[in-house]
Amino acid sequence: MHRRDFLAALAGLGLTPAWLRAQSARVARAPADRWPHFRGTPALTGVSATTIAPQPRLAWAWEGGEAIDSSAAIVDGTVYIGAGTGELLALGLADGTLRWRYKAGESIGESSPAVAGGRVFIGDLDGVVHAVNVADGKPAWTYTTKSEIKSSPVVVGDVVLMGSYDGSLYALGAADGRLRWSFATDNYVHGVPCVVNGVAHFAGCDEVFHAVRLADGTEAWQTSATGYTGASVCIVDHVAYFGTFDNQVVALDLARKAVRWRYEHPDRRFPFYSSAAFIDGTVVLGGRDRMLHALDAATGRAKWTLMTRARIDSSPAIAGSRAFVGSSDGRLYAIDLASGKVVWEHEEGAALTSSPALASGRLVIGTTEGRVLCFA
Repeated sequence: MHRRDFLAALAGLGLTPAWLRAQSARVARAPADRWPHFRGTPALTGVSATTIAPQPRLAWAWEGGEAIDSSAAIVDGTVYIGAGTGELLALGLADGTLRWRYKAGESIGESSPAVAGGRVFIGDLDGVVHAVNVADGKPAWTYTTKSEIKSSPVVVGDVVLMGSYDGSLYALGAADGRLRWSFATDNYVHGVPCVVNGVAHFAGCDEVFHAVRLADGTEAWQTSATGYTGASVCIVDHVAYFGTFDNQVVALDLARKAVRWRYEHPDRRFPFYSSAAFIDGTVVLGGRDRMLHALDAATGRAKWTLMTRARIDSSPAIAGSRAFVGSSDGRLYAIDLASGKVVWEHEEGAALTSSPALASGRLVIGTTEGRVLCFA
């Protein structure tokens, strides 16, 4: 397409090159030296300001013994991650040395830690929220919900938000663990709420997209999420992007409370469990169709797809011009965002359902055989 035709196409969509540059500049990035919670940024964009080596090498591996589905947080040179043994681990980012281990419940599943205010927060499969002191791994407080927790916490100011499979979103005081409020839905709360302008947004397993006021837990509004949703939502410029178990990716306009577009692969119709990343007008997420999908954020059309050998439940993380994602085929991939080509891969052998965490030039991810891997 000639540049003139390309600009005309943009104008037809109400977009301009200046708008696209501004959009890219506004996309939230995690600081280069921190990845404080699942997806890295408050907008859950999955983007880091760090730089990852073109051909990363395995710097260290920590052997945990049981599956690690939790994704890491990285703060102040320490990696925090939950394990199937029910332990919250603190490992040195530089060398993988165990700094402390905290026993939560019988098992920690997909709940990934959030670090704020000198504490690390995580949920376990017994339904308990734990607050642990980062300095020594000692417990600060616990709060018990009515069912297992697979959601990951997010900390906003002095409040910890946490979803539970009892169907509720909880707001707990970060300092003391006391219940500020709870918001009930009609099914599991699995995804991490994305807080924008004092409102927590999440697409639930009840097929409803919820917007809940952080101040008091009252519902600001709701609309159809169009399908059962386990993924966390990414929000950029008042549009939420997320995949569903109805085999679609949805762009929901928050101002209009209406679907802007839906994407469905023309041939391979499988659920999307991976949470979306967003950079430079591109939405990137994995599917249970074994593919990584890169979609145009304005139109929902596919820019490219990449086929792996097994489903992708891992959520991609982005640094520079590359997306990093694990696959259940036992490989960790680095993909060039412009072309969709694999530019590096590591063959681990065990499925990678955990999501990459990026900070200080390093990538950390867990495996279903209980290893924590760090690449530099």
